[in-house]
Amino acid sequence: QPYCLPHDVPANEFMNLEGDKISTSKNWAIWVNEFLQDFPADYLRYYLAVNAPEKGDSDFSFADFQLRINSELNNVLGNLANRVFAFASKHFEGVIPAVEYDEHACSVIQEAWDLINQANDGYREYQVKKNTRIIMDVARLGNRYFDERKPWAVIKEDKDQVAVTLRVCADLLAMISVAFYPIMPQSMNKLRAMMGLAEVETWDNALQDASLAYQLQETQPLFRKVSDAEVEEQLAKLHSGSQEQAVEYEEPKPLINFDDFAKMDIRVAKILEAARVPKTDKLLHLKVDIGFETRELVAGIAQSYEPEKLIGRHVAMLINLEPRKIRGVLSQGMILAASFEDELAVTGPLSDLPPGSVIR
Repeated sequence: QPYCLPHDVPANEFMNLEGDKISTSKNWAIWVNEFLQDFPADYLRYYLAVNAPEKGDSDFSFADFQLRINSELNNVLGNLANRVFAFASKHFEGVIPAVEYDEHACSVIQEAWDLINQANDGYREYQVKKNTRIIMDVARLGNRYFDERKPWAVIKEDKDQVAVTLRVCADLLAMISVAFYPIMPQSMNKLRAMMGLAEVETWDNALQDASLAYQLQETQPLFRKVSDAEVEEQLAKLHSGSQEQAVEYEEPKPLINFDDFAKMDIRVAKILEAARVPKTDKLLHLKVDIGFETRELVAGIAQSYEPEKLIGRHVAMLINLEPRKIRGVLSQGMILAASFEDELAVTGPLSDLPPGSVIR
C-alpha cells in the first residue's frame, strides 16, 4: 500500500502566558482539567482560535480572554441569538416562518454567504484565526440588519416585515452554527437545538430549507459573561501555583575520592571554529585551541547556541576524555556545560585566561 505523504504542514509560533513563557515544570500554565471546572470548553477553544500565534508570537492574557468572551461571544453572537429568539417567542409563538425575501433581505443573505464561503476556504488553508473574525462578521451583519429593520417599532403595523427580519437573522444563525462548529462544537449544537435543528453533520447544514419554518425549542442565553472576580481568581491561582511549585533537581551522583577527581584534566579552551553537524539538530563541530595544540570535538549545544556566536569564547574542556568518533568526526574531548530543564549554558573562566590554563 502506498504511504499517505503530508501535503500541508501548518506551523505556528509561540504562545506565552501573561507575558511569560509557558512552563509546565514551573506550573506557569493553564491546566485544561482545572480550567474546565470554571469555564465552558468552547470559551478556551474560541480564545485559542482568535488569539492563535499563526504568524507571530501571541500572549494568553486573562484580561483579554474576558474581553473576547464578553464583547464578542456575548455581545455580538449571543446578543443576535437572544434578541431573535426573544422576539420570535413573544410575537410569533416561537415559530419563525418561511417567508419571501425582499431585495434588502436577499442582499444580506448573499453578503453572509460570501463570508461563509471565505470561512470554508479559510479552514482548507488552516486560517483559523482569520475565520473567527469572518464568522463573527456574519453575526455583526445580523445585528446591523436587525437594528436597521427596527422590528420593535413596526410589529404592530407590519408583522410580515418583522417575519422577514427574523427569518433572515435566523438563517444567519444557522450559517454561523455550521461555520463555527469546528471551533465551538458544543455551543453550536446548543444553538441548533434551540432552533429546532439537528446537530451539525456537513457544511450543507448551513441553511435551513427555505420552505420550512424554524420551530424554536426551549431557549436560553447562548453564552455567559466572564466577571472581574473570575479573572482575579484565575490570576491568583496562576501566581500561587507558580510560587508553590518546587524545583526538581537531578539526584546527586555517588561520592568519588580525590584521586578519581585528579584524573580529570580540565583546561581552558578557545573556540576557533564552529559549524553545525549535517543532518542533526543538537550537534556542533568545534575546533579549539588548548594552548599546546588544536583539537576537534563534537558538542551537543546546537539548540542553545548559534555557531558564529561561539567563536572566540573561552570555555572549560575535559581534554583527557577518551576520543570517540561521532558522525564521522573524531571528538577529542568534551566541553563542560550547565543545564536546567530546557536551558543550557557552556561554562568557562570569568576572565579570558590563556588557552591551556588548568582548571582545578
